[in-house]
Amino acid sequence: MQKVLSKLYYIIPACCLFPFFSAPLALFLGILLAFLYKGEDVIKTGKLTKYLLQASIVCMGFSMSVHEVIQTGKTGFMITIVSVTITMLAGIMIGRLFKVEKNTTLLISGGTAICGGSAIAAIAPILDAKNNQISFSLAVIFVLNAIALFIFPAIGHLLQMDQTHFGYWAAIAIHDTSSVVGACSAYGEQALQVGTTVKLTRTLWIIPLALCIAFFNKNNASKINIPWFILLFVVAIIIGNYIPGMEETNLHLGWLGKKGMMVSLFFIGTSIKMNEVKKTGLNTFALGILLWAIIAVLSYFWIEIFF
Repeated sequence: MQKVLSKLYYIIPACCLFPFFSAPLALFLGILLAFLYKGEDVIKTGKLTKYLLQASIVCMGFSMSVHEVIQTGKTGFMITIVSVTITMLAGIMIGRLFKVEKNTTLLISGGTAICGGSAIAAIAPILDAKNNQISFSLAVIFVLNAIALFIFPAIGHLLQMDQTHFGYWAAIAIHDTSSVVGACSAYGEQALQVGTTVKLTRTLWIIPLALCIAFFNKNNASKINIPWFILLFVVAIIIGNYIPGMEETNLHLGWLGKKGMMVSLFFIGTSIKMNEVKKTGLNTFALGILLWAIIAVLSYFWIEIFF
């Protein structure tokens, strides 16, 4: 049985190339496989997932409209500032209320405020966080990300949100870039473009947040992991819009980016370790869930009122 399951680590990514496959299905199968498979690691997915995710986002940039990207970026800038600030402050207060460790509180708050696991990875060295603090924080964020990918499109349809509003909402309220793109791709093409652009604008806040944490912790700011792939995303948009004769190539690269994102989601699902989820304290999960609920509700009303 385990040998059969190990083969699925290769078969399912190949299936992601077919039209019938979706982002939520890829993530679900990854989580299910992580739960069922008990053998040694078939594929070292850590760095593979990171670089595949970044490459997929860059590829999707080739098929995006530069005018719409600029407009979306301008509109989403203010809500990004407000949401990051509110999330960090609320997270610190709730963490103290629930008596969650300081480092774990900051890791979960940073992951919720900006970009999930990437933000946690960026600020963990600055905090000199312990392995169990990092793994607990990642477990909370990964579980909530998986849930968001399934429930956000359903909630969006229930609330009758148009694609633009849903794209803004998903980009602010969902932690990780992969889940934002997955949820938005399930909602529609316009939602995908808006959500990806605003999310990457939000991702840039890793830098000032890490600097602030380094300053208040009086630690070495040189450990900050700057998301350089966003620069490549911008270059891809410029190439896709201003170099003639690229129309067909841009469509192929955009398709490749979307399929690569599905494969990334599958591997993210396989990286969720059930033993880490079980060890995560109820207070830690309560912090993550409550903080997520606050930013989801506040961002929804902000978007409905001001957009």
